[in-house]
Amino acid sequence: MATAGERAVQVGGARQRTILALLLLSPGRIVPVDTLVDVVWNGRPPATARTQVAIVIAALRKSFKSEGVSDEVIVTAHPGYLLRADGHALDTVTFTGLVAEAETAVREARPADAARGYAEALALWRGPALAGVTGQLVEDEAARWEEVRINAYEAMTGVQLELGRHQLLLPELAATVREHPLRERTRYHFILAQYRSGRRAEAMESFREARRQLIDELGMEPGPELQELHDAILRDDPALAFEALPPAATADAAAEALGVRGHVVPSELPPDVPGFAGRGEELAALDTLVDGQGEGSRAPTVGLITGVAGVGKTGLAVRWAHRVTEQYPDGRLFADLRGYDEHHAPTTAGDILSRFLRSLGVESDDVPNGLEDRIALYRSVLSERRVLLVLDNVRTFAQIRPLLPGSGGCTVLVTSREQLEQLVTWPPRARVHLGVLPEDESVELLGRIVGEARILAAPEDSARLVELCDRLPLALRIAAARLASKPHWSVRHLVTRLSDGRRRLDELSQGESQVRASFELSYRYLHKDAARLYRYLGLLAVPDFTAWSGAALMDQDVLDAERLIEHLVDAQFLEVVGVDATGQLRYRFQNLMRLYAEELARAEESEEDRLAACERVFRTCLTIAEQGFRRENGGDHVSVRGDAPRREIDPVLLEELLSAPLEWFEAERLSLVAVVEQSARMGMADLAWGLVMSMEVLFETRNYPEDWRRCSEYALEAARTAGNLRGQAAMEQQLGVINMRLRRLTDSTARQEAALALYTRAGDPLGRALVLSDLAFIDRIRGEYDRGMERLREALPVFRTTGNRSSEAYALQNMAQFALDQGQPEVALELGRESVRVCESIGGKRRSMALATHRLAGAHLALGQLAEAERGFSRVVEIVKEISDLLGLAHALLGLAETRFQAGAVEAAERTFLEALEVAGRTKSPMIEGQIRLALGEAYRGSGREEEGRAHVAAALGVFQGIGAPPWEEKAARALARA
Repeated sequence: MATAGERAVQVGGARQRTILALLLLSPGRIVPVDTLVDVVWNGRPPATARTQVAIVIAALRKSFKSEGVSDEVIVTAHPGYLLRADGHALDTVTFTGLVAEAETAVREARPADAARGYAEALALWRGPALAGVTGQLVEDEAARWEEVRINAYEAMTGVQLELGRHQLLLPELAATVREHPLRERTRYHFILAQYRSGRRAEAMESFREARRQLIDELGMEPGPELQELHDAILRDDPALAFEALPPAATADAAAEALGVRGHVVPSELPPDVPGFAGRGEELAALDTLVDGQGEGSRAPTVGLITGVAGVGKTGLAVRWAHRVTEQYPDGRLFADLRGYDEHHAPTTAGDILSRFLRSLGVESDDVPNGLEDRIALYRSVLSERRVLLVLDNVRTFAQIRPLLPGSGGCTVLVTSREQLEQLVTWPPRARVHLGVLPEDESVELLGRIVGEARILAAPEDSARLVELCDRLPLALRIAAARLASKPHWSVRHLVTRLSDGRRRLDELSQGESQVRASFELSYRYLHKDAARLYRYLGLLAVPDFTAWSGAALMDQDVLDAERLIEHLVDAQFLEVVGVDATGQLRYRFQNLMRLYAEELARAEESEEDRLAACERVFRTCLTIAEQGFRRENGGDHVSVRGDAPRREIDPVLLEELLSAPLEWFEAERLSLVAVVEQSARMGMADLAWGLVMSMEVLFETRNYPEDWRRCSEYALEAARTAGNLRGQAAMEQQLGVINMRLRRLTDSTARQEAALALYTRAGDPLGRALVLSDLAFIDRIRGEYDRGMERLREALPVFRTTGNRSSEAYALQNMAQFALDQGQPEVALELGRESVRVCESIGGKRRSMALATHRLAGAHLALGQLAEAERGFSRVVEIVKEISDLLGLAHALLGLAETRFQAGAVEAAERTFLEALEVAGRTKSPMIEGQIRLALGEAYRGSGREEEGRAHVAAALGVFQGIGAPPWEEKAARALARA
């Protein structure tokens, strides 16, 4: 929400909201036009996209000025636009500042100030961040801000508990636990507040409920902190009510008792990383290792930094260690355990203990020979000291177990490419998993090494360069070093060299720092089966995948494949995207990791094995997609099929994936599009066009015309190359349907007639019948009712003969609509009833049933049977909402609105008309928008609102003229004349 003084600034449609949100997320920084275009149109912009962005910017400026904002809020700044933050208040900036002040107050032991700061920050929230704004980048930012908000809330409740406000917190904490049941920190605070409020039994029940939910949802027990709280409540531990720490002996006295020379303060940290950029949130998370760490603590605090090779784990650890040196007055120790060094054996714990003991003041002659004796002395020396230990490049927990101090006062920070599950069972205050750098921080890193002027002079090329480097710090430093050492190279020149995926790893593997070598160090430690799966996964061009894809690649059980995939996740070769709508975990590569996997596959796997692995995945996709198509259409739907062999899959898995077929299609959409393209390029024409035929149900219901067109064109080209007539016919038909939906009727007719000729040559009567059904729909739009009805009469017996009941129902409901158009409602009623009966016989409860019920309701409406029409249209609304069919919803709401208006429920009808118009605006179908405006205009005129009615009718006429729909143009023109 934007305001000027006390007035809200009116921001228009979705595009205005999205573009304003992107500018607000980067106050004072240039947002390139390309970024705005990419987010607004989801990577598929029209040719006029840049012009439309300029129009949106002009509208936003006008909105601000209309509310009295005299200075220019949004300015043009090559290569895009910039939102001036000076003189304006941004909630995000204010929130961040207040939280930072609160965190400082916590560190300085000022809990009351901290509580006020957190409360003031959280009061700025008025609902979900960026609500109502779409676009992947914006949605990702909204999710990040929600995580920031809940973290701040948890920090505030911790401070409030410290101030003894447990009873006041209980209602709010109870609501938050219901909203976020898997957040253990919130649970901890809630249970502690219950206990301190004298509700011991309720606290125990809350723990049991938390345990049940964690086991049911995640398959894991509560973490150590919750377990310890549970145990403490059982024994009524006084520490829960107040904190009482025993006085500690001084470090000097302890050293004297152990015979250590003086009070030696080691400082072994490597030099700070030059050109370090970003990682503000990660550094703040590590700061929690210091918060609450003090004399007399019962155990050392332990932090863990994990991440893929080259992501900057050591750099972050060293940067943070230098930041907090004053917090560890008794020394800072550092050891590289060489867990992934191919040239040296891993450093042994005995060697590190010997060095650490000498660094801490133990004479060389007094260092014991035996490992157990060294551990005992080491822990005794550290027992009364505050020392920071940085243990770098750890591969196994066994390497560091002897190096962990035995008591409090010390902090251990570990870096590893592995998750170190044994370490996770400790109660560390910080576990940081490093991802790649954000784009702005990646560009900042380039600028610090190459020089800001050179980078800022080429912003678009710099942005492209960081993406080619996967925003991986190691790759960024290598690229930056190459630019810095070659001042005659432009940024674009290096971008050109890296753009070829086959050469990219070569370009980033020169000199001492090498991306390929970094990956290889981890790869050589993989189990052979995991390594093989990694290689095979590199062959797929999909953006992400689930375990069944890995199972198909390896030709093995899904659970076995999942075990190998999780091994790759633990080794940082893959990352988890999240859980999709079907409940499947989704995984993905970073681009450089995928290039390395593909490189290994081509080097270590035969061409025959590579081809077979890909084909297994593609055939599995086809099997699941065909089953999903049939289930969504109801019954054993028969359609035009290619000759590609289907791959058998486990029936239990199939049921799990297709419990809601459209949700599976939605979850796999981008991957399926990629499979169509890849299979087409590899010459697997039958697979490609067969998959497109099954994906029609997704493309049509969820309105993805660009994906539909792209896939159809790839598959058509493959079919032409293979001389596959049926494949060509099927894809010409699909392209015809797409053009028909976009009301490009001339193009659609040409495509459908080409498909009809190809099906005739191929001797495929079912294909011909499907095309005739589509051509009949075009005939209806053009008002050629007799011709359209004749086509449907020719197609209907073919559908019945081939057992294609879904298409039979579709033809019948279309014939019902023709009858309505020709003023024969009684005929339409019988045809509609027959269509519904066919749908019921095949179990059709979704798309087919929605269409049939809609036509039947239309016949009831035409006959004045308003109660039956209301029930019918209401049922259609329910069905299309279940399957997220926006176009179907717009049509259903239109029918419902007309029914209510005829019944005299004018206000309800108006609300329904306006809801239908809003839904139509989210589709790409001008036809339905025109129909709704025409009906709404007539309704307004019928209720005496002539001016509003005329405006809607005129708008409808313009729409019909634009798409070439003569019957509807005539209806709108007659209505306008009457007005």
